[in-house]
Amino acid sequence: MQTADVSHVLRAPLARAAWWTAAFYLMVLPLMGPRRGLWVALAVLVVQALALAADRVSPASRERLAAALRGGGHFSAWMERRPAWVRTAAPSALLLALAVAGLGMSPYTLDVATNAGIYVLLALGLNIVVGMAGLLVLGYIAFSAVGAYTYAILNTQFHLSFWLALPLGGALAACFGLLLGLPTLRLRGDYLAIVTLGFGEITRITLNNWNSLTNGPNGILGIQPPSLFGFTFRQPKHYFYLLLAMVALAAFFSRRLERSRLGRAWVAMREDETAAESMGVPTLRLKLLAFTLAAFWGGVAGVLFASKQLFVSPESFNFLESVMVLCMVVLGGMGSVPGVILGAVLLAFLPEVLRGVAEYRLIVFGAAMVLLMQYRPQGIWPSSRRYEEFRQEA
Repeated sequence: MQTADVSHVLRAPLARAAWWTAAFYLMVLPLMGPRRGLWVALAVLVVQALALAADRVSPASRERLAAALRGGGHFSAWMERRPAWVRTAAPSALLLALAVAGLGMSPYTLDVATNAGIYVLLALGLNIVVGMAGLLVLGYIAFSAVGAYTYAILNTQFHLSFWLALPLGGALAACFGLLLGLPTLRLRGDYLAIVTLGFGEITRITLNNWNSLTNGPNGILGIQPPSLFGFTFRQPKHYFYLLLAMVALAAFFSRRLERSRLGRAWVAMREDETAAESMGVPTLRLKLLAFTLAAFWGGVAGVLFASKQLFVSPESFNFLESVMVLCMVVLGGMGSVPGVILGAVLLAFLPEVLRGVAEYRLIVFGAAMVLLMQYRPQGIWPSSRRYEEFRQEA
Protein backbone atom coordinates (compact mmCIF):
# COMPACT_ATOMS: atom_id res chain seq x y z
CA MET A 1 0.00 0.00 0.00
CA GLN A 2 1.32 3.44 -0.93
CA THR A 3 1.88 6.26 1.55
CA ALA A 4 -1.06 8.27 0.18
CA ASP A 5 -3.41 5.29 0.65
CA VAL A 6 -2.27 4.79 4.25
CA SER A 7 -2.78 8.46 5.10
CA HIS A 8 -6.24 8.34 3.52
CA VAL A 9 -7.21 5.31 5.63
CA LEU A 10 -5.97 6.97 8.80
CA ARG A 11 -7.46 10.37 8.08
CA ALA A 12 -11.06 9.16 7.72
CA PRO A 13 -11.37 7.48 11.18
CA LEU A 14 -9.47 10.31 12.85
CA ALA A 15 -11.71 12.89 11.21
CA ARG A 16 -14.81 11.03 12.39
CA ALA A 17 -13.39 10.86 15.93
CA ALA A 18 -12.64 14.59 15.87
CA TRP A 19 -16.15 15.44 14.65
CA TRP A 20 -17.79 13.27 17.30
CA THR A 21 -15.61 14.77 20.04
CA ALA A 22 -16.44 18.31 18.95
CA ALA A 23 -20.16 17.51 18.82
CA PHE A 24 -20.05 15.98 22.30
CA TYR A 25 -18.21 19.02 23.64
CA LEU A 26 -20.90 21.34 22.27
CA MET A 27 -23.59 19.19 23.91
CA VAL A 28 -22.02 19.17 27.38
CA LEU A 29 -20.81 22.79 27.23
CA PRO A 30 -24.07 24.32 28.60
CA LEU A 31 -24.22 21.70 31.38
CA MET A 32 -20.63 21.52 32.61
CA GLY A 33 -18.97 24.70 31.42
CA PRO A 34 -15.96 25.01 29.12
CA ARG A 35 -13.31 23.55 31.42
CA ARG A 36 -15.13 20.44 32.66
CA GLY A 37 -16.70 19.91 29.25
CA LEU A 38 -13.23 19.90 27.69
CA TRP A 39 -12.04 17.17 30.06
CA VAL A 40 -15.10 15.03 29.28
CA ALA A 41 -14.61 15.58 25.55
CA LEU A 42 -10.95 14.56 25.84
CA ALA A 43 -12.03 11.39 27.66
CA VAL A 44 -14.41 10.62 24.78
CA LEU A 45 -11.56 11.16 22.32
CA VAL A 46 -9.33 8.73 24.24
CA VAL A 47 -12.04 6.08 24.22
CA GLN A 48 -12.51 6.53 20.48
CA ALA A 49 -8.76 6.25 19.93
CA LEU A 50 -8.69 3.01 21.88
CA ALA A 51 -11.58 1.70 19.80
CA LEU A 52 -9.74 2.59 16.59
CA ALA A 53 -6.63 0.83 17.88
CA ALA A 54 -8.67 -2.25 18.75
CA ASP A 55 -9.93 -2.44 15.16
CA ARG A 56 -6.33 -2.81 13.96
CA VAL A 57 -5.37 -5.60 16.35
CA SER A 58 -4.43 -8.87 14.67
CA PRO A 59 -7.01 -11.73 14.75
CA ALA A 60 -4.73 -13.83 16.98
CA SER A 61 -4.47 -11.04 19.55
CA ARG A 62 -8.22 -10.56 19.45
CA GLU A 63 -8.75 -14.24 20.13
CA ARG A 64 -6.38 -14.15 23.11
CA LEU A 65 -8.21 -11.11 24.47
CA ALA A 66 -11.58 -12.81 23.98
CA ALA A 67 -10.32 -15.92 25.80
CA ALA A 68 -9.18 -13.75 28.72
CA LEU A 69 -12.56 -12.01 28.82
CA ARG A 70 -14.29 -15.39 28.91
CA GLY A 71 -12.38 -16.36 32.03
CA GLY A 72 -15.45 -16.11 34.26
CA GLY A 73 -17.30 -18.57 32.06
CA HIS A 74 -14.38 -21.00 32.07
CA PHE A 75 -14.23 -20.83 35.86
CA SER A 76 -17.97 -21.35 36.20
CA ALA A 77 -17.89 -24.41 33.94
CA TRP A 78 -14.85 -25.73 35.83
CA MET A 79 -16.62 -25.36 39.18
CA GLU A 80 -19.64 -27.26 37.89
CA ARG A 81 -17.41 -30.27 37.25
CA ARG A 82 -16.00 -30.32 40.80
CA PRO A 83 -17.33 -32.75 43.44
CA ALA A 84 -20.32 -31.69 45.54
CA TRP A 85 -18.22 -31.18 48.67
CA VAL A 86 -15.96 -28.71 46.83
CA ARG A 87 -18.94 -26.69 45.59
CA THR A 88 -20.25 -26.60 49.17
CA ALA A 89 -16.95 -25.85 50.89
CA ALA A 90 -16.05 -22.89 48.64
CA PRO A 91 -19.04 -20.65 49.53
CA SER A 92 -18.87 -21.78 53.17
CA ALA A 93 -15.23 -20.69 53.37
CA LEU A 94 -16.09 -17.36 51.75
CA LEU A 95 -18.92 -16.83 54.22
CA LEU A 96 -16.60 -17.57 57.14
CA ALA A 97 -13.96 -15.19 55.75
CA LEU A 98 -16.53 -12.39 55.46
CA ALA A 99 -17.70 -13.03 59.02
CA VAL A 100 -14.13 -12.77 60.31
CA ALA A 101 -13.38 -9.70 58.15
CA GLY A 102 -16.40 -7.93 59.62
CA LEU A 103 -14.69 -7.79 62.99
CA GLY A 104 -12.02 -5.44 61.67
CA MET A 105 -14.08 -3.23 59.35
CA SER A 106 -14.74 0.41 60.10
CA PRO A 107 -18.33 1.56 60.74
CA TYR A 108 -18.41 3.27 57.33
CA THR A 109 -17.31 0.11 55.49
CA LEU A 110 -19.79 -1.96 57.49
CA ASP A 111 -22.59 0.42 56.56
CA VAL A 112 -21.73 0.21 52.85
CA ALA A 113 -21.45 -3.58 53.10
CA THR A 114 -24.88 -3.74 54.75
CA ASN A 115 -26.39 -1.71 51.92
CA ALA A 116 -24.67 -4.09 49.51
CA GLY A 117 -26.31 -7.01 51.33
CA ILE A 118 -29.76 -5.47 50.83
CA TYR A 119 -29.01 -5.05 47.12
CA VAL A 120 -27.85 -8.68 46.97
CA LEU A 121 -31.21 -9.82 48.35
CA LEU A 122 -33.03 -7.70 45.77
CA ALA A 123 -30.82 -9.00 42.95
CA LEU A 124 -31.28 -12.63 43.98
CA GLY A 125 -35.04 -12.13 44.00
CA LEU A 126 -35.06 -10.42 40.61
CA ASN A 127 -32.80 -13.16 39.24
CA ILE A 128 -35.64 -15.64 39.75
CA VAL A 129 -38.00 -13.83 37.41
CA VAL A 130 -35.44 -12.33 34.98
CA GLY A 131 -32.49 -14.72 35.01
CA MET A 132 -34.29 -18.04 35.42
CA ALA A 133 -37.76 -17.43 33.96
CA GLY A 134 -36.67 -14.89 31.35
CA LEU A 135 -39.37 -12.29 32.16
CA LEU A 136 -38.25 -8.66 31.93
CA VAL A 137 -39.43 -6.71 35.01
CA LEU A 138 -38.72 -2.98 35.32
CA GLY A 139 -40.67 -2.14 38.47
CA TYR A 140 -39.20 -4.65 40.91
CA ILE A 141 -38.40 -2.07 43.59
CA ALA A 142 -42.16 -1.76 44.22
CA PHE A 143 -42.12 -5.09 46.07
CA SER A 144 -39.38 -3.78 48.33
CA ALA A 145 -41.55 -0.72 49.02
CA VAL A 146 -44.44 -2.98 50.02
CA GLY A 147 -42.24 -4.85 52.50
CA ALA A 148 -40.69 -1.67 53.91
CA TYR A 149 -44.01 0.08 54.47
CA THR A 150 -45.53 -3.08 55.91
CA TYR A 151 -42.92 -3.16 58.64
CA ALA A 152 -43.02 0.61 59.14
CA ILE A 153 -46.80 0.70 59.63
CA LEU A 154 -47.05 -2.45 61.74
CA ASN A 155 -44.16 -1.39 63.96
CA THR A 156 -45.09 2.26 64.53
CA GLN A 157 -48.85 1.80 64.87
CA PHE A 158 -49.22 -1.73 66.26
CA HIS A 159 -45.73 -2.23 67.82
CA LEU A 160 -45.22 -5.50 65.95
CA SER A 161 -41.73 -6.95 66.30
CA PHE A 162 -39.27 -7.21 63.43
CA TRP A 163 -39.23 -11.01 63.43
CA LEU A 164 -42.99 -11.23 62.95
CA ALA A 165 -43.06 -8.44 60.36
CA LEU A 166 -40.27 -10.04 58.31
CA PRO A 167 -42.36 -12.97 56.96
CA LEU A 168 -45.49 -10.80 56.84
CA GLY A 169 -43.77 -8.20 54.67
CA GLY A 170 -42.49 -10.91 52.34
CA ALA A 171 -45.91 -12.59 52.19
CA LEU A 172 -47.73 -9.33 51.42
CA ALA A 173 -45.21 -8.50 48.69
CA ALA A 174 -45.74 -12.02 47.30
CA CYS A 175 -49.48 -11.33 47.15
CA PHE A 176 -48.77 -8.18 45.16
CA GLY A 177 -46.53 -10.22 42.87
CA LEU A 178 -49.37 -12.68 42.34
CA LEU A 179 -51.76 -9.84 41.54
CA LEU A 180 -49.25 -8.40 39.08
CA GLY A 181 -48.71 -11.78 37.45
CA LEU A 182 -52.39 -12.53 36.85
CA PRO A 183 -53.12 -9.83 34.23
CA THR A 184 -49.69 -10.16 32.59
CA LEU A 185 -49.63 -13.92 32.02
CA ARG A 186 -49.79 -13.77 28.24
CA LEU A 187 -47.57 -10.73 27.77
CA ARG A 188 -43.98 -11.06 26.59
CA GLY A 189 -40.93 -8.91 26.02
CA ASP A 190 -41.45 -5.15 25.85
CA TYR A 191 -45.14 -5.32 26.73
CA LEU A 192 -44.41 -7.11 30.00
CA ALA A 193 -41.65 -4.63 30.81
CA ILE A 194 -44.00 -1.67 30.26
CA VAL A 195 -46.70 -3.17 32.50
CA THR A 196 -44.24 -3.84 35.35
CA LEU A 197 -42.82 -0.33 34.92
CA GLY A 198 -46.31 1.06 35.35
CA PHE A 199 -46.86 -1.08 38.44
CA GLY A 200 -43.71 0.31 40.04
CA GLU A 201 -44.73 3.91 39.37
CA ILE A 202 -48.30 3.30 40.56
CA THR A 203 -46.95 1.91 43.83
CA ARG A 204 -44.65 4.89 44.39
CA ILE A 205 -47.35 7.45 43.58
CA THR A 206 -49.85 5.67 45.83
CA LEU A 207 -47.40 5.74 48.74
CA ASN A 208 -46.76 9.41 48.02
CA ASN A 209 -50.45 10.39 48.05
CA TRP A 210 -51.98 8.12 50.73
CA ASN A 211 -51.37 10.53 53.58
CA SER A 212 -53.63 8.84 56.12
CA LEU A 213 -51.70 5.56 55.96
CA THR A 214 -48.20 6.30 54.66
CA ASN A 215 -47.82 9.93 55.78
CA GLY A 216 -47.31 10.91 52.14
CA PRO A 217 -44.01 12.38 51.00
CA ASN A 218 -42.93 12.96 54.61
CA GLY A 219 -42.51 9.23 55.14
CA ILE A 220 -42.72 7.29 58.39
CA LEU A 221 -40.38 8.00 61.29
CA GLY A 222 -39.83 6.26 64.60
CA ILE A 223 -39.29 2.70 63.31
CA GLN A 224 -37.75 0.50 65.96
CA PRO A 225 -34.63 -1.58 65.19
CA PRO A 226 -34.89 -5.37 65.53
CA SER A 227 -34.20 -6.96 68.89
CA LEU A 228 -33.71 -10.59 69.93
CA PHE A 229 -33.88 -11.82 73.54
CA GLY A 230 -33.22 -8.33 74.83
CA PHE A 231 -30.34 -7.66 72.41
CA THR A 232 -31.02 -4.71 70.08
CA PHE A 233 -29.42 -4.41 66.63
CA ARG A 234 -28.23 -0.80 66.74
CA GLN A 235 -24.66 -0.72 65.46
CA PRO A 236 -23.55 -1.24 61.82
CA LYS A 237 -21.74 -4.42 62.89
CA HIS A 238 -24.99 -5.96 64.12
CA TYR A 239 -26.76 -5.27 60.84
CA PHE A 240 -23.81 -6.57 58.88
CA TYR A 241 -24.07 -10.01 60.46
CA LEU A 242 -27.87 -10.00 60.19
CA LEU A 243 -27.64 -9.24 56.45
CA LEU A 244 -24.86 -11.80 56.04
CA ALA A 245 -27.12 -14.50 57.48
CA MET A 246 -30.05 -13.44 55.28
CA VAL A 247 -27.89 -13.35 52.15
CA ALA A 248 -26.56 -16.84 52.91
CA LEU A 249 -30.14 -18.11 53.31
CA ALA A 250 -31.31 -16.44 50.09
CA ALA A 251 -28.28 -17.73 48.13
CA PHE A 252 -28.85 -21.27 49.41
CA PHE A 253 -32.53 -21.06 48.45
CA SER A 254 -31.72 -19.68 44.98
CA ARG A 255 -29.05 -22.30 44.35
CA ARG A 256 -31.35 -25.16 45.30
CA LEU A 257 -34.12 -23.62 43.23
CA GLU A 258 -31.82 -23.35 40.22
CA ARG A 259 -30.95 -27.04 40.37
CA SER A 260 -34.50 -28.23 41.01
CA ARG A 261 -37.04 -29.46 38.53
CA LEU A 262 -38.81 -26.12 38.80
CA GLY A 263 -35.62 -24.26 37.92
CA ARG A 264 -35.05 -26.40 34.84
CA ALA A 265 -38.64 -25.74 33.76
CA TRP A 266 -38.05 -21.99 34.10
CA VAL A 267 -34.89 -22.24 32.00
CA ALA A 268 -36.80 -24.15 29.31
CA MET A 269 -39.46 -21.43 29.34
CA ARG A 270 -36.77 -18.74 29.13
CA GLU A 271 -35.12 -20.30 26.09
CA ASP A 272 -38.32 -20.97 24.11
CA GLU A 273 -41.70 -20.53 25.76
CA THR A 274 -43.63 -22.04 22.84
CA ALA A 275 -41.47 -25.15 22.72
CA ALA A 276 -41.63 -25.56 26.51
CA GLU A 277 -45.44 -25.30 26.46
CA SER A 278 -45.68 -27.85 23.68
CA MET A 279 -43.60 -30.26 25.80
CA GLY A 280 -46.05 -30.02 28.68
CA VAL A 281 -44.46 -27.26 30.80
CA PRO A 282 -47.24 -25.24 32.52
CA THR A 283 -45.88 -21.84 31.52
CA LEU A 284 -48.75 -19.76 32.92
CA ARG A 285 -48.48 -21.33 36.35
CA LEU A 286 -44.68 -21.04 36.32
CA LYS A 287 -44.89 -17.33 35.51
CA LEU A 288 -47.16 -16.78 38.50
CA LEU A 289 -44.81 -18.74 40.74
CA ALA A 290 -41.77 -16.78 39.49
CA PHE A 291 -43.48 -13.46 40.18
CA THR A 292 -44.56 -14.62 43.62
CA LEU A 293 -41.17 -15.92 44.77
CA ALA A 294 -39.30 -12.92 43.39
CA ALA A 295 -41.72 -10.54 45.10
CA PHE A 296 -41.31 -12.39 48.40
CA TRP A 297 -37.56 -11.77 48.51
CA GLY A 298 -38.12 -8.19 47.44
CA GLY A 299 -40.47 -7.73 50.40
CA VAL A 300 -37.95 -9.30 52.78
CA ALA A 301 -35.26 -6.90 51.53
CA GLY A 302 -37.69 -4.01 52.06
CA VAL A 303 -38.30 -5.01 55.69
CA LEU A 304 -34.55 -5.16 56.32
CA PHE A 305 -34.09 -1.78 54.63
CA ALA A 306 -36.75 -0.15 56.84
CA SER A 307 -35.31 -1.71 60.01
CA LYS A 308 -31.84 -0.38 59.14
CA GLN A 309 -32.81 3.14 58.05
CA LEU A 310 -35.50 3.55 60.76
CA PHE A 311 -37.28 5.75 58.21
CA VAL A 312 -39.05 5.11 54.90
CA SER A 313 -40.31 7.50 52.23
CA PRO A 314 -41.53 7.05 48.64
CA GLU A 315 -38.37 8.64 47.25
CA SER A 316 -36.35 5.61 48.33
CA PHE A 317 -38.22 3.42 45.82
CA ASN A 318 -37.98 5.27 42.52
CA PHE A 319 -37.49 3.87 39.04
CA LEU A 320 -33.71 4.35 39.16
CA GLU A 321 -33.51 1.77 41.96
CA SER A 322 -35.30 -0.79 39.78
CA VAL A 323 -32.86 -0.10 36.96
CA MET A 324 -29.93 -0.46 39.35
CA VAL A 325 -31.08 -3.88 40.57
CA LEU A 326 -31.68 -5.02 36.98
CA CYS A 327 -28.16 -3.88 36.03
CA MET A 328 -26.77 -5.94 38.91
CA VAL A 329 -28.40 -9.07 37.53
CA VAL A 330 -27.23 -8.38 33.97
CA LEU A 331 -23.72 -7.35 35.03
CA GLY A 332 -23.11 -10.42 37.17
CA GLY A 333 -24.73 -12.92 34.81
CA MET A 334 -28.42 -13.72 34.45
CA GLY A 335 -29.32 -17.05 35.99
CA SER A 336 -26.02 -17.34 37.90
CA VAL A 337 -26.33 -17.07 41.68
CA PRO A 338 -22.62 -16.26 42.35
CA GLY A 339 -22.62 -13.90 39.37
CA VAL A 340 -25.65 -11.98 40.64
CA ILE A 341 -24.06 -11.64 44.08
CA LEU A 342 -20.83 -10.37 42.51
CA GLY A 343 -22.68 -7.88 40.32
CA ALA A 344 -24.69 -6.54 43.27
CA VAL A 345 -21.58 -6.08 45.40
CA LEU A 346 -19.67 -4.34 42.61
CA LEU A 347 -22.45 -1.88 41.80
CA ALA A 348 -23.12 -1.24 45.49
CA PHE A 349 -19.49 -0.30 46.14
CA LEU A 350 -18.93 1.50 42.81
CA PRO A 351 -20.68 4.76 43.87
CA GLU A 352 -18.47 4.90 46.95
CA VAL A 353 -15.32 4.34 44.91
CA LEU A 354 -16.36 7.10 42.49
CA ARG A 355 -17.43 9.53 45.20
CA GLY A 356 -14.51 11.81 44.29
CA VAL A 357 -15.96 12.25 40.79
CA ALA A 358 -19.60 12.27 41.86
CA GLU A 359 -20.66 14.48 38.96
CA TYR A 360 -19.50 11.91 36.42
CA ARG A 361 -20.52 8.71 38.18
CA LEU A 362 -23.42 8.02 35.82
CA ILE A 363 -21.17 8.60 32.79
CA VAL A 364 -18.61 6.10 34.09
CA PHE A 365 -21.33 3.67 35.04
CA GLY A 366 -22.99 3.89 31.62
CA ALA A 367 -19.68 3.46 29.80
CA ALA A 368 -18.89 0.37 31.89
CA MET A 369 -22.28 -1.16 31.02
CA VAL A 370 -21.76 -0.46 27.30
CA LEU A 371 -18.33 -2.11 27.34
CA LEU A 372 -19.72 -5.09 29.23
CA MET A 373 -22.53 -5.61 26.73
CA GLN A 374 -19.99 -5.36 23.92
CA TYR A 375 -17.40 -7.82 25.25
CA ARG A 376 -19.17 -9.87 27.93
CA PRO A 377 -22.90 -10.08 27.06
CA GLN A 378 -23.26 -13.16 29.27
CA GLY A 379 -22.07 -11.27 32.38
CA ILE A 380 -18.97 -11.35 34.56
CA TRP A 381 -19.73 -14.75 36.08
CA PRO A 382 -22.31 -16.49 33.89
CA SER A 383 -23.92 -19.80 34.66
CA SER A 384 -22.29 -22.77 32.96
CA ARG A 385 -25.38 -23.38 30.83
CA ARG A 386 -25.55 -19.79 29.61
CA TYR A 387 -21.80 -19.74 28.99
CA GLU A 388 -22.09 -22.76 26.72
CA GLU A 389 -24.99 -21.17 24.85
CA PHE A 390 -23.01 -18.00 24.13
CA ARG A 391 -19.94 -19.99 23.12
CA GLN A 392 -21.97 -22.05 20.62
CA GLU A 393 -23.52 -18.91 19.16
CA ALA A 394 -20.06 -17.33 18.81
